[in-house]
Amino acid sequence: MPDRFAYKSRLNSTPSIDTLLGISSKKEFEQLALTIFNVQVRENSVYRDFVRSLKVDPSNVTSLETIPFLPIEFFKTHKLISGSWNAEESEQVFTSSGAVQSRHYVKDAAVYEKSYRKGFTHFYGPIENYCVLALLPSYLEREGSSLIYMADDLIKRSGHRHSGFYLHNYEDLIKKLGMLDSQGQKVLLLGVTYALLDLAERHQFSLNHTIIMETGGMKGRRTEMVREELHAVLYGRFGVDAIHSEYGMTELLSQAYSNGKGVFYCPPWMTVMIRDTNDPFSYLAYNRTGGINVIDLANVHSCSFIATQDLGRNHADGSFEVLGRFDNSDLRGCNLLVG
Repeated sequence: MPDRFAYKSRLNSTPSIDTLLGISSKKEFEQLALTIFNVQVRENSVYRDFVRSLKVDPSNVTSLETIPFLPIEFFKTHKLISGSWNAEESEQVFTSSGAVQSRHYVKDAAVYEKSYRKGFTHFYGPIENYCVLALLPSYLEREGSSLIYMADDLIKRSGHRHSGFYLHNYEDLIKKLGMLDSQGQKVLLLGVTYALLDLAERHQFSLNHTIIMETGGMKGRRTEMVREELHAVLYGRFGVDAIHSEYGMTELLSQAYSNGKGVFYCPPWMTVMIRDTNDPFSYLAYNRTGGINVIDLANVHSCSFIATQDLGRNHADGSFEVLGRFDNSDLRGCNLLVG
């Protein structure tokens, strides 16, 4: 008897990353997501076993709402690989912080590069227009950070002679921010939350050409703050109208961005769905709080359907907010703010 989990094995081949990043409509996203589902349920043994354990027949998965989402904890306990390759062939292995690390095996680093480059351009325009200053000390102090990989590439691609990383040399950074802003240079200051607060406490800025983008997380260095309180402090000290944010994590190869008030938007190849915390197979209406499920089609070689430990709510325009984390979840990674 044929295995129903081999459903459409001859009809569904893995789309190219350029096809996935070229999505132009919700209908196209859903069609490609279902294609990726059929590929991964066939070629990712961990995901296939998970789907089997739920007694889900892949032939009945005909909409985004019927796709099973893999708990993000599997990245800590399993090697999530889709296709005929093995972990030793990975071009990159991204790891999370924390005592028990998630490990994301990346077959082709170019997939990640194409995703974050196109995602940044989608929201902010060409990186070559910016001087990129990265204040990411806790990430620089360990290996395997996908955020450091992205920041390093954006710094290099900006081509600006003052772009670079900063660890604890706040005085140099203060001088550089003032100089660049006074020259009318567009600047992206990408910083982990506690380091941005440290910088803001050292100097009162008045920045007119600078984007302040926080990546979330106090890393145990400071007391957690609600988003409104945190952003109010940063507004006042940096002299800007909005605090931007990046929503990303080790387990994803794409990022969502917020240009203020903690409201995030996904690039066209990524979407967020809000699951009922009491019934993980049901989804909530707009403006209700639940667990964040992410579809990231750039995860073409691992698993594109992730049930995170973040709490959030979505809105009718496709945006979403991150409101915190499940109480039983370890605090690590990006965007741990309570809102």
